[in-house]
Amino acid sequence: MADITAQMVKELRDMTGLGMMECKKALTETSGDIKAAEDLLRIKSGAKASKAAGRVAAEGMVAAYIAPDGKLGALVEVNCETDFVARNEDFIQFSRSVAQLVATDSIADTVALAAAVLPGGENVDEFRKALVMKLGENISVRRFVRYIAEGHLASYLHGAKMGVMIDYTGGDDTLGKDLAMHIAASKPICISREQVSPELLARERQIYTAQAAESGKPADIVAKMVDGRIAKYLAEVTLLGQPFVKDVDQTVERLLAAKSAKVNAFTLFIVGEGIEKKSGDFAAEVMAQVSQMKEGQASQPN
Repeated sequence: MADITAQMVKELRDMTGLGMMECKKALTETSGDIKAAEDLLRIKSGAKASKAAGRVAAEGMVAAYIAPDGKLGALVEVNCETDFVARNEDFIQFSRSVAQLVATDSIADTVALAAAVLPGGENVDEFRKALVMKLGENISVRRFVRYIAEGHLASYLHGAKMGVMIDYTGGDDTLGKDLAMHIAASKPICISREQVSPELLARERQIYTAQAAESGKPADIVAKMVDGRIAKYLAEVTLLGQPFVKDVDQTVERLLAAKSAKVNAFTLFIVGEGIEKKSGDFAAEVMAQVSQMKEGQASQPN
């Protein structure tokens, strides 16, 4: 049996980012062949990623990247299973790297993204699988949007759980930041009332009509009540109709008019939005996190 030295283990750890015991085991299985051990760990990480893929990943972070010229950008949501892993520096760096890659390499879809090469030379899916093995959780790039700005780009990240990117024309950098923050706070679904889907509007009208009919008022009064509710709804869900969060006495539409500015597009991502989360045992989750911390400390070289 080959003698597995501490230097060999360290070299493999540096190559893979995996724990000391995992690296030592792989070297033992491959009789000290570092390249073969690296390949073995890649194979095992793929298997581990496959096993983890079925688990719900509703935590994570939103990452944003805007090129220096303000014209290219991307917003990305990367998911994991626990908030503990979402705060891990390797997970954070991976998410940010993916956002930059999407923006600068003209990534069109998730298939292209999986094969795209990160600055370190690994493709995104290889790196993701290695991260799954290292951190022990399902990790996935859930969604992303790439911008080629008609005007200029601005972004706002509320912690790591919510992110906004906006393409706007006119105004200045402060206006762009203010608009992005407003979108995060007020969560409009589109820019103007013309962009609200007819299906959604019909559904809301049906609900309001049923509610108003219970008042027992005449049909013409009911119709006016419904029209009023629809107008209020459109003001609430459209960016232009909302009161500006920093000055509620004016709407965003009036703010833009005063600045001779226009919003061309925006995207709002909220981590885990629409994903059904499992109800878990909080105490068990805390113990699992403590266990992960101990394993991480144990894998550090002396």
